[in-house]
Amino acid sequence: MTARTKQIKKKAVKAEAKKPKTSQIKIKKPEEAAPPSAEKQEIITQFQVKAGDTGSPEVQIALLTKRIEKLVSHLKGNPTDNHSRRGLLGIVSKRRRLLNYLEKRDQQRYVQVTEKLSLSK
Repeated sequence: MTARTKQIKKKAVKAEAKKPKTSQIKIKKPEEAAPPSAEKQEIITQFQVKAGDTGSPEVQIALLTKRIEKLVSHLKGNPTDNHSRRGLLGIVSKRRRLLNYLEKRDQQRYVQVTEKLSLSK
């Protein structure tokens, strides 16, 4: 065995000794999600289709619109923030897709949401 081989084996043994054994690894329990903020809860209650509804297209579109408004005001004060600008484009695209979906599924609900949020195509 050469000196180099011995050196490599020593390093491997040291690295193995540093690794925790599977019985020593602590697994964190999932924490419950924090309740939505008062502002978000207000938007949800205003646009929900039925009680407890947080995932309908109307609610999602309204929440995305609020985020878009916040990002636009941020970008007015920080015009060189290109990372936020890219995020804004993604949010706008997602809202557009949801609006297209809602328009295909139920024209009346689409019109109601666009009027409430004063959106135009």
